Amino acid sequence: MEAIFVTGNEHKFHEARELLSSTGASLKQKDLGYPEIQADSLEEIADFGIDWCKEKLKKPCFIEDAGIFIDALNGFPGPYSKYVFQRIGNIGILKLLENEVDRRAVFRSVIAYQDGVRTHLFTGETKGSIAKREAGEGGFGYDPIFIPEEYGVTFAQMDTAEKNKVSHRGKSLNKLVNHFKEHK
Repeated sequence: MEAIFVTGNEHKFHEARELLSSTGASLKQKDLGYPEIQADSLEEIADFGIDWCKEKLKKPCFIEDAGIFIDALNGFPGPYSKYVFQRIGNIGILKLLENEVDRRAVFRSVIAYQDGVRTHLFTGETKGSIAKREAGEGGFGYDPIFIPEEYGVTFAQMDTAEKNKVSHRGKSLNKLVNHFKEHK
């Protein structure tokens, strides 16, 4: 079985390749620069993106969209996480939360997989909190400021295998792995 992960993000591809290696699936990366609609739902964004990719590739493929939802900011940046990160980064988020006591947040991931016949959505979620400062050299994006529940370290302080066990993306990828194993 061959699957194409449509992403320009090398970090996401590395995490996916590590998890999908157990299925025997051949995973390839393709950066199509698919259009992302502005929507309030990760599912809606992923569904739109995978339809576009399916038309371009005409092969089984998947995309992943993720967002960090911060309680004190009423779920912001949520589905706008990539844009917000590009504009203000982790330092900007930390400034927004500077005097905030409630630092709870949840990271969500949605994978849209198109098998050639239909689209399957796989979701993952990790609850945690926003650190007071960046910590760690690993990971990417919001990883240096997100501390998953029951861990005293940020995603950026974990290696890929450890992060994949608890991360939102790891959870949605594991659902995709199970789908591949069930439909060999």
